[in-house]
Amino acid sequence: MFRRRSLDRPVEAARRLTVGRLTLEMAGGSVVGHHYPENFDVLHVDPELPLFAVADGMGDGDGSRIAGATATSTFVERVRATWPAVGARELRAATAETQLRVRQAGAGLAGLTGCTLTALAVEPDGGQGWLVQLGDSRAYRLRDGLLELVTVDHTMAWLGVVHGWWPATSPEAARARYQLLRYVGHPDRPEPDVLAVPLRTGDTWLLCTDGVSDQLGYHRLRDLLAERDPARATRALLSASLEEGGDDNATAVVVRVLPTVPTPR
Repeated sequence: MFRRRSLDRPVEAARRLTVGRLTLEMAGGSVVGHHYPENFDVLHVDPELPLFAVADGMGDGDGSRIAGATATSTFVERVRATWPAVGARELRAATAETQLRVRQAGAGLAGLTGCTLTALAVEPDGGQGWLVQLGDSRAYRLRDGLLELVTVDHTMAWLGVVHGWWPATSPEAARARYQLLRYVGHPDRPEPDVLAVPLRTGDTWLLCTDGVSDQLGYHRLRDLLAERDPARATRALLSASLEEGGDDNATAVVVRVLPTVPTPR
């Protein structure tokens, strides 16, 4: 069992960013866990823009490491290049470029070069957010005490459970969790889900890799996200993932939506 912790990304104090009529308070972090010798997850909490992303490399080799790093850096670069224009068109174009570069990066590698990508970008006026989804990392929203999974897992397990092929806790579903239907680096360069989501004061958003969502059940996630401080919530989520086994790299970004306080004249 590996216990290398040097590749954790510690959770820093929460930061605030004013976005039009809203203020976003955010924090992110990542832990290696107890299974892998390295951290193949990547997270991005932008220092200037309301842009957040998590990526989870597939496997534990060079292809996994390169895919996550390339996907995150490319997607962020392309979103920044078109800012302040951010919408379905721009995000699809950014993802298409991300697919291309990850495929190019993996061309000389023997194994699979691929990763998931889940991102949230907020329009400059704060009126609307956009989710981008490829793979089985996830975006959740906690609103008025109700935690909802907003994204869909692009896996055979998701299809099987939704359509009643097998129970969610069955061995068949467990095996199908590793059969991703869409991801960054897929030879067919599949398009992402791009979802427009309203942002409401009081909302808490969670972007996470499956090292969090697979380890923690619905009620545990909901209760931990109820913590008002995003940094404390992130630390609690990552610590809980380790307590429950730490079977995978675990990464979380927590974003709270607050009202913007007018500047006194």
